[in-house]
Amino acid sequence: MNVMNLQARKLELVQLILNTNRPNLLEKVSQILKQEDETDWWDELPVSVQQDIESGIKEADRGETTPHEEVKKEVRLRYGI
Repeated sequence: MNVMNLQARKLELVQLILNTNRPNLLEKVSQILKQEDETDWWDELPVSVQQDIESGIKEADRGETTPHEEVKKEVRLRYGI
């Protein structure tokens, strides 16, 4: 959905909300919007990315890391920096 269509849809929804006199409907809309705000970014990641991150954390916990200075040295050598 492009930006213009998104803005038009928002305005349409605002108008519908302003025109309703149904408290139950307003409460449902409020709950949906609050629930959306509470969504954790982790849950939005693809499962493959979550697995890669978890794998990296386990490697770090086992001490299977490369010190920053070594990485910088390797990058300098590889790219002539």
